[in-house]
Amino acid sequence: MPLLTSSLFHMVPLFSLLLLSLMIRYGTSQGPPSPGYYPSSKTNPVSFDEGFRNLWGPQHQKLDQDSLTIWLDSYSGSGFKSLHSYRSGYFGAAIKLQPGYTAGVITSLYLSNNQDYPGHHDEIDIEFLGTTPDKPYVLQTNVYIRGSGDGNIIGREMRFHLWFDPTQDFHNYAILWEPSEIIFLVDDVPIRRYPRKSDATFPTREMYVYGSIWDASSWATEGGKYKADYNYQPFFGRYKNFKILGCTTEASTSCQPPSPSPSGYDSLSPQQFAAMQWVQNNYLVYDYCHDPGRDHTLTPEC
Repeated sequence: MPLLTSSLFHMVPLFSLLLLSLMIRYGTSQGPPSPGYYPSSKTNPVSFDEGFRNLWGPQHQKLDQDSLTIWLDSYSGSGFKSLHSYRSGYFGAAIKLQPGYTAGVITSLYLSNNQDYPGHHDEIDIEFLGTTPDKPYVLQTNVYIRGSGDGNIIGREMRFHLWFDPTQDFHNYAILWEPSEIIFLVDDVPIRRYPRKSDATFPTREMYVYGSIWDASSWATEGGKYKADYNYQPFFGRYKNFKILGCTTEASTSCQPPSPSPSGYDSLSPQQFAAMQWVQNNYLVYDYCHDPGRDHTLTPEC
């Protein structure tokens, strides 16, 4: 018996280490493993008026202290735009989505220069694709380069389900755009990394930050199978905790965007990569690079 007790004593720490290792590697039922680094904590929030202005649908936009609500009905949607354009940086907000029937409705946070380069623009998207009550929201990330989002559509979509219900509370969503890569983050967990493999496949021109809610019935929900139903209107998108930390167009060339990772790493740390891999293993529902129906000569980065 003393021998058995001694063996168990030595096994418990080993078992705990093994369990901890598995949790770090695979996450838990409550969510992904810790990324170990939190870019949002490096950026102070700005009030809506400090960073943005209404772009369209002002009658469908309400600011209550620092919480912004925009909505869509059969009359109009609404959108907002940053006061400055940027050539790199961290851009985020806490967003809470509408529950229930939201098919055909898109709630978004994105970077674009479509007003400066109509028909030939760049874009980096976070878009929530509305859904029916029996199915979860889809978060779509996308990158357009020099007009590929206009007449000649070359999307670079990766779509995810989320490990939480985005209608129950606010969660932080962010785009970290660096000269060498783009990182998409949810609650500081990297969900996608888009590296700069060539100048032709990476956006380099200045962009503004936008948010909007609008009717995209033709494609948003299961390829347009389900349309916006205005019997359920209005559809709300709620934003707060806006964060902008970037290099404006006017900033000196020595300006550097915030780092996506702890000091000592050129890109994500191994712990951040592990968290991203967990998300992609468990919640990725579409990757343009793995779509056999796509012409991959148009997306050489794949």
